[in-house]
Amino acid sequence: MLLIPAIDLKDGKCVRLRQGDMNDATIFSEDPVEMADHWADLGAQRLHLVDLNGAISGKPVNDAIIRDILDAMGDDVPVQIGGGIRDLDTIEHYLDAGISYVIIGTAAVKSPGFLHDACSAFPGHIIVGLDAREGRVATDGWRKTTKHVVTDLAKKFEDYGCESIIYTDIGRDGMLTGVNIEATVELARAVSIPVIASGGVTDMRDIEALCAVEHEGIEGAILGRSIYEGTLDFAQAIERAEELSE
Repeated sequence: MLLIPAIDLKDGKCVRLRQGDMNDATIFSEDPVEMADHWADLGAQRLHLVDLNGAISGKPVNDAIIRDILDAMGDDVPVQIGGGIRDLDTIEHYLDAGISYVIIGTAAVKSPGFLHDACSAFPGHIIVGLDAREGRVATDGWRKTTKHVVTDLAKKFEDYGCESIIYTDIGRDGMLTGVNIEATVELARAVSIPVIASGGVTDMRDIEALCAVEHEGIEGAILGRSIYEGTLDFAQAIERAEELSE
Protein backbone atom coordinates (compact mmCIF):
# COMPACT_ATOMS: atom_id res chain seq x y z
CA MET A 1 0.00 0.00 0.00
CA LEU A 2 1.56 3.22 -1.22
CA LEU A 3 0.99 5.98 1.36
CA ILE A 4 1.39 9.35 -0.33
CA PRO A 5 1.68 12.61 1.67
CA ALA A 6 -0.19 15.51 0.10
CA ILE A 7 1.34 18.95 -0.21
CA ASP A 8 -1.38 21.36 -1.29
CA LEU A 9 0.01 24.68 -2.48
CA LYS A 10 -1.84 27.95 -2.06
CA ASP A 11 -0.05 31.26 -2.46
CA GLY A 12 3.29 29.50 -2.04
CA LYS A 13 2.33 27.89 1.27
CA CYS A 14 1.47 24.33 2.30
CA VAL A 15 -2.20 24.25 3.29
CA ARG A 16 -5.16 21.90 3.74
CA LEU A 17 -8.69 22.73 2.71
CA ARG A 18 -11.98 21.45 4.05
CA GLN A 19 -14.12 19.92 1.27
CA GLY A 20 -12.13 21.84 -1.33
CA ASP A 21 -13.18 25.28 -0.04
CA MET A 22 -10.40 27.77 -0.91
CA ASN A 23 -11.79 30.10 1.78
CA ASP A 24 -11.40 27.40 4.44
CA ALA A 25 -7.65 26.81 4.31
CA THR A 26 -5.38 25.93 7.20
CA ILE A 27 -1.71 26.84 6.71
CA PHE A 28 0.53 24.02 7.93
CA SER A 29 3.84 25.31 6.63
CA GLU A 30 5.25 28.49 5.17
CA ASP A 31 7.96 26.33 3.54
CA PRO A 32 6.58 23.53 1.33
CA VAL A 33 10.11 22.40 0.38
CA GLU A 34 10.94 21.80 4.03
CA MET A 35 7.68 19.87 4.36
CA ALA A 36 8.55 17.72 1.34
CA ASP A 37 11.93 16.94 2.89
CA HIS A 38 10.18 16.02 6.15
CA TRP A 39 7.92 13.42 4.53
CA ALA A 40 10.77 12.05 2.45
CA ASP A 41 12.91 11.63 5.58
CA LEU A 42 10.07 9.64 7.19
CA GLY A 43 9.96 7.23 4.28
CA ALA A 44 7.58 8.64 1.67
CA GLN A 45 7.87 6.74 -1.61
CA ARG A 46 5.89 9.33 -3.55
CA LEU A 47 4.60 12.87 -3.01
CA HIS A 48 1.26 14.30 -4.11
CA LEU A 49 1.33 17.99 -5.03
CA VAL A 50 -1.70 20.10 -5.83
CA ASP A 51 -1.47 23.60 -7.24
CA LEU A 52 -4.68 24.90 -5.67
CA ASN A 53 -4.35 28.32 -7.26
CA GLY A 54 -3.80 26.56 -10.57
CA ALA A 55 -6.94 24.48 -10.12
CA ILE A 56 -8.95 27.71 -9.97
CA SER A 57 -7.10 29.67 -12.66
CA GLY A 58 -6.73 26.77 -15.11
CA LYS A 59 -2.97 27.17 -15.44
CA PRO A 60 0.11 26.55 -13.21
CA VAL A 61 0.59 29.22 -10.55
CA ASN A 62 2.99 27.83 -7.90
CA ASP A 63 5.61 26.80 -10.45
CA ALA A 64 8.68 28.12 -8.61
CA ILE A 65 7.86 26.22 -5.41
CA ILE A 66 7.10 23.06 -7.38
CA ARG A 67 10.51 23.22 -9.07
CA ASP A 68 12.19 23.72 -5.70
CA ILE A 69 10.46 20.61 -4.35
CA LEU A 70 11.53 18.62 -7.41
CA ASP A 71 15.11 19.75 -6.94
CA ALA A 72 14.98 18.68 -3.28
CA MET A 73 13.55 15.24 -4.08
CA GLY A 74 15.87 14.52 -7.01
CA ASP A 75 15.55 10.94 -8.24
CA ASP A 76 14.76 9.55 -4.78
CA VAL A 77 11.04 10.33 -4.45
CA PRO A 78 8.67 10.41 -7.46
CA VAL A 79 6.27 13.34 -7.50
CA GLN A 80 2.75 13.52 -8.94
CA ILE A 81 0.95 16.81 -9.49
CA GLY A 82 -2.52 18.10 -10.21
CA GLY A 83 -4.22 21.47 -10.49
CA GLY A 84 -4.59 23.68 -13.54
CA ILE A 85 -3.51 21.12 -16.13
CA ARG A 86 -5.53 21.90 -19.24
CA ASP A 87 -3.19 21.34 -22.22
CA LEU A 88 -0.40 19.13 -23.53
CA ASP A 89 2.19 21.91 -23.22
CA THR A 90 1.64 22.09 -19.46
CA ILE A 91 2.04 18.31 -19.15
CA GLU A 92 5.26 18.41 -21.16
CA HIS A 93 6.47 21.33 -19.03
CA TYR A 94 5.95 19.37 -15.83
CA LEU A 95 7.45 16.11 -17.12
CA ASP A 96 10.51 17.97 -18.42
CA ALA A 97 10.90 19.54 -14.97
CA GLY A 98 11.03 16.10 -13.34
CA ILE A 99 7.42 15.35 -12.42
CA SER A 100 6.70 11.60 -12.67
CA TYR A 101 2.92 11.65 -12.95
CA VAL A 102 0.53 14.37 -14.06
CA ILE A 103 -3.03 14.29 -12.70
CA ILE A 104 -5.82 15.44 -14.99
CA GLY A 105 -9.14 16.13 -13.31
CA THR A 106 -11.52 18.79 -14.60
CA ALA A 107 -10.07 18.74 -18.13
CA ALA A 108 -10.56 14.96 -18.35
CA VAL A 109 -14.27 15.37 -17.70
CA LYS A 110 -14.84 18.47 -19.82
CA SER A 111 -12.52 17.52 -22.69
CA PRO A 112 -12.19 13.73 -22.97
CA GLY A 113 -10.35 14.20 -26.27
CA PHE A 114 -7.61 16.06 -24.42
CA LEU A 115 -7.21 13.19 -21.97
CA HIS A 116 -7.08 10.69 -24.83
CA ASP A 117 -4.35 12.77 -26.52
CA ALA A 118 -2.43 13.09 -23.24
CA CYS A 119 -2.47 9.34 -22.61
CA SER A 120 -1.26 8.74 -26.16
CA ALA A 121 1.47 11.39 -26.04
CA PHE A 122 2.74 10.59 -22.53
CA PRO A 123 2.02 6.90 -21.83
CA GLY A 124 2.61 5.80 -18.26
CA HIS A 125 2.58 9.35 -16.91
CA ILE A 126 -1.10 10.29 -16.83
CA ILE A 127 -3.29 9.79 -13.77
CA VAL A 128 -6.97 10.73 -13.81
CA GLY A 129 -8.41 12.44 -10.77
CA LEU A 130 -12.07 11.65 -10.24
CA ASP A 131 -13.54 13.72 -7.45
CA ALA A 132 -17.07 12.82 -6.47
CA ARG A 133 -19.91 14.20 -4.42
CA GLU A 134 -22.45 11.44 -3.65
CA GLY A 135 -21.23 9.38 -6.59
CA ARG A 136 -21.32 12.20 -9.14
CA VAL A 137 -18.12 13.67 -10.56
CA ALA A 138 -17.28 17.28 -9.62
CA THR A 139 -15.11 19.71 -11.58
CA ASP A 140 -13.60 23.19 -11.42
CA GLY A 141 -11.97 22.88 -8.03
CA TRP A 142 -15.06 20.95 -6.83
CA ARG A 143 -17.29 23.96 -7.36
CA LYS A 144 -19.47 22.22 -9.98
CA THR A 145 -21.12 18.81 -9.74
CA THR A 146 -21.85 17.03 -13.03
CA LYS A 147 -24.31 14.27 -13.89
CA HIS A 148 -21.48 11.83 -14.66
CA VAL A 149 -21.34 8.65 -12.57
CA VAL A 150 -17.83 7.93 -11.31
CA THR A 151 -17.63 4.30 -12.43
CA ASP A 152 -18.87 5.11 -15.93
CA LEU A 153 -16.19 7.71 -16.51
CA ALA A 154 -13.53 5.50 -14.94
CA LYS A 155 -14.20 2.71 -17.44
CA LYS A 156 -14.06 5.17 -20.30
CA PHE A 157 -10.79 6.69 -19.15
CA GLU A 158 -9.26 3.28 -18.54
CA ASP A 159 -9.78 2.54 -22.23
CA TYR A 160 -7.85 5.70 -23.06
CA GLY A 161 -4.77 4.24 -21.34
CA CYS A 162 -4.44 6.27 -18.15
CA GLU A 163 -1.97 4.92 -15.60
CA SER A 164 -4.27 4.96 -12.57
CA ILE A 165 -7.20 6.77 -10.96
CA ILE A 166 -7.24 8.91 -7.85
CA TYR A 167 -10.69 8.75 -6.29
CA THR A 168 -11.64 11.50 -3.86
CA ASP A 169 -14.81 11.57 -1.82
CA ILE A 170 -15.28 15.34 -1.56
CA GLY A 171 -17.64 15.12 1.38
CA ARG A 172 -14.90 13.52 3.46
CA ASP A 173 -11.87 15.43 2.22
CA GLY A 174 -10.17 17.33 5.00
CA MET A 175 -12.90 16.36 7.45
CA LEU A 176 -11.17 13.48 9.28
CA THR A 177 -14.31 11.36 9.04
CA GLY A 178 -12.78 8.15 7.69
CA VAL A 179 -12.10 6.99 4.14
CA ASN A 180 -15.03 5.83 2.00
CA ILE A 181 -13.96 2.20 1.65
CA GLU A 182 -17.20 1.01 0.03
CA ALA A 183 -17.15 3.54 -2.80
CA THR A 184 -13.42 3.11 -3.37
CA VAL A 185 -13.75 -0.66 -3.64
CA GLU A 186 -16.73 -0.30 -5.97
CA LEU A 187 -14.64 1.84 -8.29
CA ALA A 188 -11.60 -0.46 -8.08
CA ARG A 189 -13.76 -3.44 -9.03
CA ALA A 190 -15.12 -1.58 -12.05
CA VAL A 191 -11.69 -1.10 -13.64
CA SER A 192 -8.47 -3.08 -13.99
CA ILE A 193 -6.05 -0.17 -13.50
CA PRO A 194 -4.94 0.80 -9.98
CA VAL A 195 -7.05 3.09 -7.80
CA ILE A 196 -5.59 5.48 -5.24
CA ALA A 197 -7.90 6.44 -2.37
CA SER A 198 -8.18 10.05 -1.25
CA GLY A 199 -10.29 11.99 1.19
CA GLY A 200 -11.13 11.23 4.81
CA VAL A 201 -8.15 9.12 5.92
CA THR A 202 -8.08 9.77 9.66
CA ASP A 203 -6.12 7.22 11.66
CA MET A 204 -4.55 3.77 11.64
CA ARG A 205 -7.95 2.11 11.30
CA ASP A 206 -8.28 3.61 7.83
CA ILE A 207 -4.84 2.32 6.84
CA GLU A 208 -5.76 -1.17 8.06
CA ALA A 209 -9.12 -1.02 6.27
CA LEU A 210 -7.44 0.00 3.01
CA CYS A 211 -4.79 -2.71 3.31
CA ALA A 212 -7.58 -5.26 3.82
CA VAL A 213 -8.98 -4.41 0.37
CA GLU A 214 -5.67 -3.80 -1.39
CA HIS A 215 -6.24 -6.98 -3.40
CA GLU A 216 -9.26 -5.33 -5.04
CA GLY A 217 -6.88 -3.06 -6.95
CA ILE A 218 -6.36 -0.24 -4.46
CA GLU A 219 -2.74 0.77 -4.93
CA GLY A 220 -2.39 3.48 -2.35
CA ALA A 221 -3.86 6.35 -0.37
CA ILE A 222 -3.22 10.08 -0.27
CA LEU A 223 -2.76 11.40 3.25
CA GLY A 224 -3.48 14.99 4.15
CA ARG A 225 -4.94 16.56 7.26
CA SER A 226 -4.46 13.38 9.34
CA ILE A 227 -0.66 13.48 9.12
CA TYR A 228 -0.55 17.25 9.55
CA GLU A 229 -2.76 17.34 12.63
CA GLY A 230 -1.28 14.15 14.09
CA THR A 231 -4.30 11.84 14.15
CA LEU A 232 -2.13 9.50 12.07
CA ASP A 233 1.61 9.01 12.56
CA PHE A 234 3.04 8.77 9.04
CA ALA A 235 6.09 6.66 9.90
CA GLN A 236 3.98 4.22 11.93
CA ALA A 237 1.43 4.05 9.11
CA ILE A 238 4.13 3.02 6.63
CA GLU A 239 5.38 0.38 9.04
CA ARG A 240 1.88 -0.98 9.62
CA ALA A 241 1.08 -1.05 5.90
CA GLU A 242 4.27 -2.99 5.24
CA GLU A 243 3.34 -5.49 7.95
CA LEU A 244 -0.10 -6.06 6.46
CA SER A 245 1.31 -6.46 2.95
CA GLU A 246 3.71 -9.23 3.93
